[in-house]
Amino acid sequence: NCQQAFLMRLQKIFAMSGSSSIVAMKKAVQQLRLEAGLNRVKVSQAAADLQRFCIQNAQQDPLLNGMTSSNNPFRPHTVCAFL
Repeated sequence: NCQQAFLMRLQKIFAMSGSSSIVAMKKAVQQLRLEAGLNRVKVSQAAADLQRFCIQNAQQDPLLNGMTSSNNPFRPHTVCAFL
């Protein structure tokens, strides 16, 4: 699976460059090295971090708790008419 993903990524990079020249290959290798160096987090850890963040910040979330009409930027504006 990893090798297939690697080959698919190479094909995508070549398709974007429009050629299979040495320059395109160097760019592909450079991009793959960049991606290989990224710090990866397991999905289970990311989900746990996201859940913890949501629980910690739930009190300040206006979508969960609502907001006063004076602080609501989406409230209907009153019309001021001069006669």
